[in-house]
Amino acid sequence: MADFDAVLKFWGPVEADYTSHGGLVLTRLFKEHPETQKLFPKFTGIAQADMAGNAAISAHGATVLKKLGELLKAKGNHAAILKPMANSHATKHKIPINNFKLISEIIVKVMQEKAGMDAGGQQALRNVMAAVIADLEANYKELGFSG
Repeated sequence: MADFDAVLKFWGPVEADYTSHGGLVLTRLFKEHPETQKLFPKFTGIAQADMAGNAAISAHGATVLKKLGELLKAKGNHAAILKPMANSHATKHKIPINNFKLISEIIVKVMQEKAGMDAGGQQALRNVMAAVIADLEANYKELGFSG
């Protein structure tokens, strides 16, 4: 619970501008881990130089961060939020679990840079994301997806 609260202390700037922060998260994910871009069919044709400010990337990034905001506010009581997400990411999108670990670190960096998240907040976010990813992975296993 304390980890969720520690992260939520820094969530305001993100919540105030999901689109910009979301675009930054996905753009950085695609640049630092180019293989992840292939997992998003609608983004595969976008050159790295054209990613920053791309409306579709920013919109999807906003969706990602809004969902993370829901998970944070649930403070660990997130099964009802996570189950449909796990289902779509396992059965429809086929997103390997490692990609959630990759984006988690990108989110930590963006939170440090854009929301002033300190070292304690960063560790709290890593802890929260590890718990969410573990629950996501458990859902994947129930679905028979070994991503």
